Amino acid sequence: MADSIRFILNGEDIALSSLDPTETLLDFLRLKRRLTGSKEGCAEGDCGACTVLVGRLVGGKLSYETVNACIRFVGSLNATHVVTVEHLAAKDGTLHPVQQAMVDCHGSQCGFCTPGFVMSLYGLWLTSENPSRAEIERALQGNLCRCTGYEPIVKAAEQVGHIRPSALFDPLERERADIIARLEEISTRETIAITGPDGRRLVVPGSVDGLAETLAAHPKATVVAGATDVGLWVTKQMRVLDPVVFINQLAELQEITVTPEGITMGAGVSYNGAFEVLRQEIPTFGRLIERIGGQQVRNMGTIGGNIANGSPIGDSPPALIALSATVTLRSASGTRTLPLEDYFIDYGKQDRQPGEFVESMFVPRPKADSHVAVYKITKRRDEDISALCGAFHLEQDASGVVTHIRIAFGGMAGTPKRARSVEAALYGKPFTQATMEAARDAFDLDYKPLTDWRATAEYRQLTAKNLLTRFFLEVSGTPQELQRFATEEA
Repeated sequence: MADSIRFILNGEDIALSSLDPTETLLDFLRLKRRLTGSKEGCAEGDCGACTVLVGRLVGGKLSYETVNACIRFVGSLNATHVVTVEHLAAKDGTLHPVQQAMVDCHGSQCGFCTPGFVMSLYGLWLTSENPSRAEIERALQGNLCRCTGYEPIVKAAEQVGHIRPSALFDPLERERADIIARLEEISTRETIAITGPDGRRLVVPGSVDGLAETLAAHPKATVVAGATDVGLWVTKQMRVLDPVVFINQLAELQEITVTPEGITMGAGVSYNGAFEVLRQEIPTFGRLIERIGGQQVRNMGTIGGNIANGSPIGDSPPALIALSATVTLRSASGTRTLPLEDYFIDYGKQDRQPGEFVESMFVPRPKADSHVAVYKITKRRDEDISALCGAFHLEQDASGVVTHIRIAFGGMAGTPKRARSVEAALYGKPFTQATMEAARDAFDLDYKPLTDWRATAEYRQLTAKNLLTRFFLEVSGTPQELQRFATEEA
């Protein structure tokens, strides 16, 4: 068993044998390393002012992702390379091409958000040559600015897009071989256990078996994958967590397998890690992923974590339930698999026994002629939490009769929940406007939503009914009706 967290920060080796288990990377950078380019704007992963890059070896190759340092815990950084804005410019002060483009295009005014934008643009620049306008906007979804109006920042990305990484001016390209060798040296399959100055503990299991053993010994431990939710428990709710178990380094939990039967995803697969597979296999699910948080949140957050915390407004469970997904739970005594809808028992309560953790999810492949749709309703399109999220999965016979229908919603009850009465009103009948109109009333039997600051109960109930109408029009409506719905959504 190892007794220190080891990582590289801007080329410098870091080893920590005493660490607060919930110390954020942002606090470590600013308060302990005096790297103050990364800013705290929101402390919840929304504004992007704290954006840094975190690199990790994946299949022997070095892969970097933008993350929110304000909700990323230092305990999750073992065997990584952390890169901050201070590392980009040359030692003589010459700006990196991404930084220079921001200057040339007047992409900065007050400057508070600028380092975060630079790092998001840098992350895009490392992976995309001449990115499209849509790709640039997607990369900047998680960064907020109230000065420049974004257009100069987008122009900076366009200006620098044709320049490719070179050892002449890019530190990561210059250092790549050295960083890979050093990360290989500090990578470990050992479990790391550290006690902080106040006696609180953190554990970094070296394997899934080690995770099961750790949770058997500490069944009340807080398991942290992406920290996009747990991070806010610390920065906003000031919770004291002990012990904390970090699992983002477990490669076994980050595997995706696609077969003719369906998709198996490890619980540690991030939203962006799942995006390409879901976009190809279930396109509407892929489009949903693009609307979950910003790029930094999608790099950190995991689908398994979205399930494990049991939030009634989690975005992925409605789609997974509509697709008849199952979840596999694991503990030191073995595994068990159950339908995902049965995992959610009540508000804040899931069917997860002491010592168990979510290991994987299986999503059956929809039939080629089935209809699948997922709709996320929010106050703003990007980087917002759902007021409600609805998912539909329909199969019909040759005459148009409904032979399979599953409808699930988040934000309508204390858990993600199926609309069983609506399903019953549709099943075995032709999927016509009359059938759909009659089924709308059944929503009142399935849901009694709450009113909160995101939406009123009346709004949620009416919107759920209207989403059934929209689904019907998309399945069988005229081009004019579909265009009207598309215009209204835009």
